[in-house]
Amino acid sequence: MVKTSDTLLDHLRPSPVVAARFAKIKERPVVLEIDRLGRQFPGEHGPITALRDISLQVHRRELVCVIGPSGCGKSTLIRIIAGLDDPTSGRMLVDGKETSGPCPERGMVFQGYTLFPWLTVKRNVMFGLQMAGRPASEAEREARQWIDLVGLSKFSDNYPHQLSGGMKQRVAIARALAPNPRVLLMDEPFGALDAQTRAQMQSHLLEIWRNVDVTILFITHDLDEAIFLADRIVVLKANPGEIQEIIEVPVPRPRSLDQVHSPEFQATRRRLDELIHPKLHTPAEHLPIIRLTQAGDDVE
Repeated sequence: MVKTSDTLLDHLRPSPVVAARFAKIKERPVVLEIDRLGRQFPGEHGPITALRDISLQVHRRELVCVIGPSGCGKSTLIRIIAGLDDPTSGRMLVDGKETSGPCPERGMVFQGYTLFPWLTVKRNVMFGLQMAGRPASEAEREARQWIDLVGLSKFSDNYPHQLSGGMKQRVAIARALAPNPRVLLMDEPFGALDAQTRAQMQSHLLEIWRNVDVTILFITHDLDEAIFLADRIVVLKANPGEIQEIIEVPVPRPRSLDQVHSPEFQATRRRLDELIHPKLHTPAEHLPIIRLTQAGDDVE
């Protein structure tokens, strides 16, 4: 059992303003429900359980981040929610209706730049709309609105190779949002960006989210990113992947980089560290040491 100091608990308790915001969130309808979801894969010595008994309700216009150690099943979970993989057990509901397989109700943004290189920014954003049967003129009009929202109006006729990494991801977000999904799924979308661009994209995402009626489920391995973005953080543990804890982020909105040094932010960061990076119970001096060279004399 992880021990948490009284001071840490004090800063993890939401202020009256933050508590009131969470009360309002919980009054909203549940858009995405994950009910006892499980996933197993065949292994050499029997089934390997990647996810077990995952249950979660995400409310309308909530931004939820999922984090956890390597191998906890974060990407498997979001692929199942996106309809790109099937669960072994459990079910998933969108607006109270059980669903499976890809559908326009769930948009997806991947870590890699999944734009069509032969299409312009505008044509990339139009693609999903036209596949849904929208006339070209209507698809173009709507695409321009989304491109404007992500701040790329001047680049609508550019091709992906002419854009920076951050700009490509903004196009990917616009393309995912264009069909008006109920849930936007994001699988470490900023993981390939440099630190400065990543910080800019986090701010861009919050600004987009404030202006669009969409619920976001965001996978990340970056603890600071999760705290900066999320209303709630779902912490998974590995082997098998299970929900270890759900944290209501006590940092008030609107968020800014100045809050990184606030007691609430730091307390949440420390709690996540305790959950994901627990202290080793074996002292370092008792760990087995294997000599891999024939160096002879000690170097110290």
